[in-house]
Amino acid sequence: MAPEARQGAVAYRAVLLAAGLLVLGLLFEQLVTLLLAVLITVIVAIALSAFADRLERRMKIPRPVGALVGIVVGVGVVAGVVALIIPPFIDQTNQFVDDVPGIVDELRDQVADLTGAKPGEISDRVQDFADKQAEDPGKLVGPVTSIGFSAAGVLGALLLVLITAYYMAINPDPLLNGVRRLIPPRHRDEADRVMSRLRTSWIGWIQGVVVDMLVSGILLYIGLTVIGLDFAIFFAVLTALLSVIPYFGAIISGLPPVLFALTDSPGKALLVIVVYTLVQQFEGNVTIPLVMARTVKLHPAVIAVGVVVVGQLFGFVGLIVAVPILSLLVIMVEELWVKPMEEAERSRGTPDITRA
Repeated sequence: MAPEARQGAVAYRAVLLAAGLLVLGLLFEQLVTLLLAVLITVIVAIALSAFADRLERRMKIPRPVGALVGIVVGVGVVAGVVALIIPPFIDQTNQFVDDVPGIVDELRDQVADLTGAKPGEISDRVQDFADKQAEDPGKLVGPVTSIGFSAAGVLGALLLVLITAYYMAINPDPLLNGVRRLIPPRHRDEADRVMSRLRTSWIGWIQGVVVDMLVSGILLYIGLTVIGLDFAIFFAVLTALLSVIPYFGAIISGLPPVLFALTDSPGKALLVIVVYTLVQQFEGNVTIPLVMARTVKLHPAVIAVGVVVVGQLFGFVGLIVAVPILSLLVIMVEELWVKPMEEAERSRGTPDITRA
């Protein structure tokens, strides 16, 4: 082949590769929401299936009824917690919003003391920002309307997820058999082992998240109440909700109470940091190892780095299911690459260096 023709072929392949990568990137952006929805549906279906299995085995309750009872119990528990927590949470939230101007003034004075800027200058900057936003009401109304529409979409999506998960839970065999048929017969035993490990890991993650939310919320409410911080239930619920995001959720939820306590005194802020640190230590050494680590089996460093990567790829919703995604990747790599490599190494045998 002539050099000109060879260079043309290389350029043609490079263009095709670039076009393929571009199309793949566009498809990934479009399908990421669908992939996350499928993953969440499968996780919910696994939890309902496990609940239905237990009722069927212990109480002879048919699977359709057991799965329906699982949905009713789950929704009932969430509704009960909401009924107990939301009213005082809303009251404290409204009170907190009403106190925001005073809090801002106090923080302004603190910032002025630290930076040397005059409080009037800071107030002028804040006022200028508010005036610019007020000049264009669409900037303020737009996000509110989008939140309303997104809330309706989220409720519809949750309903669709529950219905789909219910039908998957009452009769999972056709779906599992369909997955098995896509795999060569000689590898179906390995596929069954992978699916079993994923099921155990994800059920353990669900149990760990529920326990972690309850423990962190209760302990923080007690601790913040003891040190006399206002809006304790507001900050405790916020932390419990964000605890679904490993490590970073605790950091994000800890900033507002620390800043709020700083308006009282640096000592109060330090006490808040101590409370959050003690709760995180309890979670890291007691709650998570006992409830979640035995089944998920992920190193903390893997989770910390993986959460950042998953968040970049899948957005905020991806952070919520970051641990299941990471466990899926780790289990697949271990079962499809590490174990076959180790078995091949053992089958070849290792030389006995003591005879050399």
